[in-house]
Amino acid sequence: MESVLKIARPWGAPAAAVIFFLLWCVGEANRMGGSWVTWSGNWPLALMTLAVATASWKPLVSLGFTAALLAAQLTHGLPPMEPNHWAIYLGSFIALGFILWTAPRRMRFLASGANLVFAALMTVLMLSWRYGAGVGWFQPLHNGDKAMFTSFGLQLFALLLLIAGACAAVGLLLALSQERGTLFRSRELAQNTLKETEIDLIVEQERTRIARDLHDVLAHSLAVIAAQADGTRYLSQDQPPAVLNALDTIARSARSALVDAQRVIERVRDDGMATPQPRLSDIKALIEAMQRGSLKIQSSESGSRVELSTGQQVAVFRIVQECLTNALKHGGRGTEVRLHLDWSGPGLTLHVASAVASGQDQDDDASPHRIGRGLPGMRERAHLAGGWLTAGPDGDHFRVTVFIPYGSLDAGPDCSVGRNNSAAGAEDGHAPTGISAAEAHPILEAIGSPQPPAAASEAAGRA
Repeated sequence: MESVLKIARPWGAPAAAVIFFLLWCVGEANRMGGSWVTWSGNWPLALMTLAVATASWKPLVSLGFTAALLAAQLTHGLPPMEPNHWAIYLGSFIALGFILWTAPRRMRFLASGANLVFAALMTVLMLSWRYGAGVGWFQPLHNGDKAMFTSFGLQLFALLLLIAGACAAVGLLLALSQERGTLFRSRELAQNTLKETEIDLIVEQERTRIARDLHDVLAHSLAVIAAQADGTRYLSQDQPPAVLNALDTIARSARSALVDAQRVIERVRDDGMATPQPRLSDIKALIEAMQRGSLKIQSSESGSRVELSTGQQVAVFRIVQECLTNALKHGGRGTEVRLHLDWSGPGLTLHVASAVASGQDQDDDASPHRIGRGLPGMRERAHLAGGWLTAGPDGDHFRVTVFIPYGSLDAGPDCSVGRNNSAAGAEDGHAPTGISAAEAHPILEAIGSPQPPAAASEAAGRA
């Protein structure tokens, strides 16, 4: 049924117009006098046929054809209806049914009001002695139009309205039937979409929970392994080189696995495809974007750049992003920020200083950014990259200092600068220097283990 209505909606009116025209031609064939051209009802039939044909496509044009016919007859431009073909007027009501079926709501009201006026004019044309004089239905009263309209006007007008109402009811029923089908399909689509969304939400929540649990377990376990291996290596210098090399390998493998796990968790989207990660080259665009957000940023750089691993570049970018966001959040628009990257030491040293508004709270953990944990998140990123981070107020500024060592993570081909070679350490009989005492200290702090005094003094002597 719905497929039939879908086809009949655009083509029903032209088909009805053809049927309307053919039926009238067949019915009036004997009264045409052998020629349709000389038949007195040819123009009314043609105009009403056009009114029906254009009802679905051009409702205003359809109403215009009916109005043109009635206006021409009122002005005696066309002959009035005769007793045998006055029902040609019903084409206007057929067109009304198609308009109510296919037209918008406002056009429906306009067509209904217009046909109400058309019915009144048809009543005048069929009853007035100046035009149809009753068109054969009613005998002329010969007392003027007043008596004629008083006796028969209301009856004829009600009959025309009844026919118009029947056609309009059919059109409205067809429109309601199609709208009902559309609503059912929309409801079914909405229900299916809701079910799919609920399933996606459940899957996403489960993935998030698994990723969070996996990150927590790996971060804690691997950090403990790396810290214990480094601590044991520094406290056991009298051990054979093979033992020291094994401890160094354990620490390096733990840190590498920790960075790889962090990278996998952050880079995997819902569909399992890797998303592009920010690099050091993206910091310039970040600074420009934050300057458009009314931060006054002074950036500088010293030394020659050294290629960092992918995980370290991501860590540096995210830390800079968090620092700038916190400066805007706590200092407001117009806050002055100084950013400096120092490549002259054994690793990248990042200094970020932002002006502090008077009476402004510096706890950036109260409103987490995209990293989600404020200062603890930045410290965690620095530790995962093999470095450390300090942050705190300094007079009228809030300073963040980050140190990321070169080549401290042999996580694969990303580490292009291999400053620590365990094989070389094994050959000269000394412990590998993959991690200095300064680098081991933050790792111990990350898991809440204080650095042993002996290790600290020995590390200081080695330094």
